[in-house]
Amino acid sequence: MDSFAALKAFAATVEAGGFASAGRQMGVATSSVTRQVDALEQHLGTRLLNRSTRRVTLTAAGESYYEHAVRLLADLESANLEVSEAEGPPRGRLRVSLPVAFGQLHIAPGLHAFNEHYPGITLDLVLSDDVADLVEQRLDLAIRLGGVDSPHVVARRMAPHRRLLCASPEYLRRHGSPSSPADLAHHACLTFAFARGSRLWQFSGHSEESVHVSGPLRANNSQVLREAALNGMGLVLMPSWLLGEDIVAGRLQVVLPQWKAGLDREDGGVHALYLPNRRNSKKVRAFIDFFTERFGNPPYWDHSSP
Repeated sequence: MDSFAALKAFAATVEAGGFASAGRQMGVATSSVTRQVDALEQHLGTRLLNRSTRRVTLTAAGESYYEHAVRLLADLESANLEVSEAEGPPRGRLRVSLPVAFGQLHIAPGLHAFNEHYPGITLDLVLSDDVADLVEQRLDLAIRLGGVDSPHVVARRMAPHRRLLCASPEYLRRHGSPSSPADLAHHACLTFAFARGSRLWQFSGHSEESVHVSGPLRANNSQVLREAALNGMGLVLMPSWLLGEDIVAGRLQVVLPQWKAGLDREDGGVHALYLPNRRNSKKVRAFIDFFTERFGNPPYWDHSSP
């Protein structure tokens, strides 16, 4: 039995939820994946997977073994990368997780230039607003917005992540502009449906203030909330990278500019996250350096923001 091939087949089956899906991802026949996993179970003398007609699930032994398998495969991949990238320019496949709206607005426009600068790198982008698991999703890199609290990853700050309170001129004409955070309790506020504490907005200035807000719309998509704000539906508390162009064009106005959204002790930013075993990867470093320089300091989306 080829132990590493069997480990790859087992991990792919777990992550894909079945032998057929794993086979498609690996580019091999389903029967080949099944044989590899069966041989692994026979070698270990225990069942790793519960099989059904629809999908497979891990047994108790399988859960423990899967954690070890993922770490071993990650270490092997890291060793391969370190050797293969030792000479010459960055090259190979780079798998990156990106927040949907940020990826569309600020990464996608730079992909052609990145490709011209690093033609040896093949990008595999995963756009999702879920918190990426670098190990389970076999990611080289993840871009995360806001603070980072995991001690198991390396975090490099690429740009600030500032939130601004904004509304359309039409909304402010009809309802007036709040003069303090407390006034927001009497305004239509558009909030994220999935964010913890999304109905409690916090501000810092000469003091720290928190206010419970409500309004006609909650959504789990930032572009939906932005469009609602543009149409005069209410106030939004959103990042400057999303609203910068609207502020420049006058479609949105910043409200309470003397107050900072969030608390002073919070450390927000656009962060690049990677595992310690990717620390010496030329591909990872190339992606981070290229887009950090492209964003600028301060980033281009903040040039006209207060």
